Amino acid sequence: MPEIAIETRDLQRSFGDLVAVAGVDLEVSAGEIYAFLGPNGAGKTTTVRMLTTLLQPSGGTAQVAGHDVVRDAAAVRRSIGVALQEAALDPLMKGRELIQLQATLHGMLRPEGRRRAEDLLERVGLTQAADRQVGTYSGGMRRRLDLASALVHEPKVLFLDEPTTGLDPVSRKSIWEEVEKLNREGTTVFLTTQYLEEADNLADRVGIIDDGRIVVEGTPGSLKAEIGHPHLEVKVADGTADRATEVLKRFGKPMPAKDGAALVELETGAAGVAPVVRALDDAGLAVESLELVEPTLDDVFVAKTGYHLEGDEGSEGSDPQELAEPEPAP
Repeated sequence: MPEIAIETRDLQRSFGDLVAVAGVDLEVSAGEIYAFLGPNGAGKTTTVRMLTTLLQPSGGTAQVAGHDVVRDAAAVRRSIGVALQEAALDPLMKGRELIQLQATLHGMLRPEGRRRAEDLLERVGLTQAADRQVGTYSGGMRRRLDLASALVHEPKVLFLDEPTTGLDPVSRKSIWEEVEKLNREGTTVFLTTQYLEEADNLADRVGIIDDGRIVVEGTPGSLKAEIGHPHLEVKVADGTADRATEVLKRFGKPMPAKDGAALVELETGAAGVAPVVRALDDAGLAVESLELVEPTLDDVFVAKTGYHLEGDEGSEGSDPQELAEPEPAP
């Protein structure tokens, strides 16, 4: 039986009358990449803050690397690396200085700390920028430096809270490659994200959280297979989307509209496209684009929550923890 790196039972967190995490059960095996997927305000960041001992649970239990997050908080911290959404990097420090400081804080002697800093800066591609002030770094460079900082003490479990939010595609791909490399070397990775592609590309397993509860969990492949059928995305001329939706209902299960397109699930896949096109033409609707899409994690999200994840990131509000008064670590 594989070793368990992260385990929670009925994990809860409330802020007054506001329930941010409503009873989460998790079991992440050592060596996994586990993606925690959900919109802003779903409880992702609050869960991570509890698992990393930055926030006390209101109820339930959690163990990380074999240590209870409340009773053995210090042992948990020694076992984990953490890179949160907002990197706490001093803009006046140089990259090399920051990594060496982290090494000192972890009890390394100066020569060992210097060696570790050089190794990590090379690993994340920042050797050339090591003697520049962090304030001059791009967003992608700061994320890579924060990742290097989290790896100084060679943690067993690495927590990454939305590590690529706001990054350009090249920087995002660089972070993905480093995460995969770390995992191949044996590091367990717990990744929170709003990006479906990120979860699909990186994760061994995915947990989807909505309104403080996990609504579904499994491998990306198994979750998509559970949904089963491809869907057709149809864009028509302005002002005729509602009429198009009525036509599509005759050919399969309608789905919530996305980016102005009407969607319908087609059990017969590609074979069902031609009749739909003929029906739209007979209804006098001008089709601007039509695409048959195989099941995705977004389809899984829609099936379990009733709405799309992508495109809604800014509409759900902040995680309740971010709106609460700061709480000192236990």
